[in-house]
Amino acid sequence: QVQPVESGGGSVQAGGSLRLSCASASGRTFSRYAMGWFRQAPGKEREFVAAIRWSGTTTDYADSVKGRFTISRDNAKNKVYLQMDSLKPEDTAVYYCAARSTDYSGPSSNKDNYHYWGQGTQVTVSS
Repeated sequence: QVQPVESGGGSVQAGGSLRLSCASASGRTFSRYAMGWFRQAPGKEREFVAAIRWSGTTTDYADSVKGRFTISRDNAKNKVYLQMDSLKPEDTAVYYCAARSTDYSGPSSNKDNYHYWGQGTQVTVSS
């Protein structure tokens, strides 16, 4: 099974950018897995951010990040990315990378449809 591991989090001022990366700690390839990014702020439920089909041909975004965040993947490098631009203080959260079972090729906004989760990386946006 895959074991996602996130990197690239940090602190940034409002209006700034960060790029999160997700790699496979187990070394097993991500290339056949639909992948997603979720986030969880203190005291709130984990929420959907973005997702991508295993082939990269289909993406989905939460309304709150459309036009500001971009999910992408490089299957040759076995990585998934989340480019975050025009960051706002309300984007502050722990961001998680997740993989679906290979039985499902498409992206999903439902966290219950993801089977493998990373430990998360903190993103803090100050005003």
